[in-house]
Amino acid sequence: MTAVREAPPENRYGRSADQRADRKLKIIGSVLGVALLGMIGWIGYDYIAGQGISAEVIKFKVVSDQRVEVHLEVRKGTDTKGYCTLRSQHEDGSDVARKDFRFDDRTDRIDRVLSLRTTSRATSVELLGCTDDGGAAH
Repeated sequence: MTAVREAPPENRYGRSADQRADRKLKIIGSVLGVALLGMIGWIGYDYIAGQGISAEVIKFKVVSDQRVEVHLEVRKGTDTKGYCTLRSQHEDGSDVARKDFRFDDRTDRIDRVLSLRTTSRATSVELLGCTDDGGAAH
């Protein structure tokens, strides 16, 4: 009787086409994975480093029909100068006040209570945005 072999001995004649394809796919996947991680890192760094000014309205208090007090906190670079724009609205959504708050302080954090003069009773105060003197809106 003769023995019939169905497959050649392993590793005797080099790699099969499937093994070469698997290796290529692993290399391509690794390269794409590293590129994706690099892109995510770059976007994250750009987002964090690109924020020159960060501000928020901590709270506000309607003092009268003609005035609102706003507690504003601004975080920025020590040498950054610019302004933040605040808006106050009536309950029907119409603007009753708008004010630009200028900051030139050589500190990285500004915490102020500002007074907005309104044309009628305000129901909300909103920070529209901040701009540094370089022109970048945040």
